[in-house]
Amino acid sequence: MGQLRTLFAGFDIVLFLGVLGLTLMGLVTMYSHVGENTFFNQQLIWITISSAVLFLSIIPDYRFLRMGNNAFILFVITVSLLVLVLLFGEITLGAQSRFDLGAFSFQPSEPAKLVLIIVLAKYFAKRHELIGDFRHIIISGIYALAIFGLVFIQPDFGSAVILFFVWLGMVLVSGIKLRHLVTVFLLGSLVFGLMWQFVFFDYQKERIATFLDPLSDIQGAGYNAYQSTVAIGSGELLGKGIGFGTQSKLLFLPEYETDFIFAAFAEEWGMLGVILLFSLFGVVVFRLLRHAVNGDTNFERLFASGVCMLLVAHFFVHIGMNIGLLPVTGTTIPFLSYGGTHLITEFLAIGMVMGMGRYAPITYQAQDLLEE
Repeated sequence: MGQLRTLFAGFDIVLFLGVLGLTLMGLVTMYSHVGENTFFNQQLIWITISSAVLFLSIIPDYRFLRMGNNAFILFVITVSLLVLVLLFGEITLGAQSRFDLGAFSFQPSEPAKLVLIIVLAKYFAKRHELIGDFRHIIISGIYALAIFGLVFIQPDFGSAVILFFVWLGMVLVSGIKLRHLVTVFLLGSLVFGLMWQFVFFDYQKERIATFLDPLSDIQGAGYNAYQSTVAIGSGELLGKGIGFGTQSKLLFLPEYETDFIFAAFAEEWGMLGVILLFSLFGVVVFRLLRHAVNGDTNFERLFASGVCMLLVAHFFVHIGMNIGLLPVTGTTIPFLSYGGTHLITEFLAIGMVMGMGRYAPITYQAQDLLEE
């Protein structure tokens, strides 16, 4: 019993309950009183598997990731998988981004985000005192660009945007100087201009143009964004009730279980439900930041910060897309959206953060007792 208690010394019950609460909110949003509940039933299985992954991922000693070439090996494996999916992957909704494994599919871009966090945490932690040197920002950008580029050409613009925000956030946390930050933004603007001219597909340009004027093409590129705002507005204060969302369950709102689940949630739960959702997500962010502050070394602190940035980027890009403030990029919302790969990756990330807390200078449970 004592050994088991030691293995799970980093378990954060508040963080786990916050994550589980968000996941259950997404689950019940998939429930419908009309027709079959295929998404609901399958998501229940993914939640069970993901929860098991979280508890198992608390057990390993992750100090091996900051030693030797282990992080780089993970990076090479990830890049290889992203190349393979471009060659042999299944094409879904115009994107070649997943392997069809029969009973389920695997999307390498999801764990790639976690691997990028590991690689950047290792790189910046090792060079923390020298981070003022601009070349370290460039080198870290090359790591990020390798994954970003392979994801972008699938094309998966939403995941590519998230990868950029993860890199930018970790660069900022690592201690970048202000003049370097300005340089990064200028370079980013230049790259965006070149991508618009030579890389973006016509439908991606159309989405961005529709973002600037969402009502310009309601029956075409702006249809999803328009239906999403209608769904959110129709929820009013108390919502229409679980399973009674007309926009989502009658399929006026496409992809309501993934890309537009926030709109479906707001329609059924109303403004009060949205406040509860933001509150729970705030708890998750707060606990992750606490892990970041109390990490054993800079690697653990940067890793927890990176996981926090990953979830925050997904959360606000998804919601911005749903309320018409950002272009429609096909981005999921953490823990709520339907799907196995992204859910397992998110639970794995949370479990790894908890596992790193086990060998922190003081465990969080002990710190709670001291504060009381």
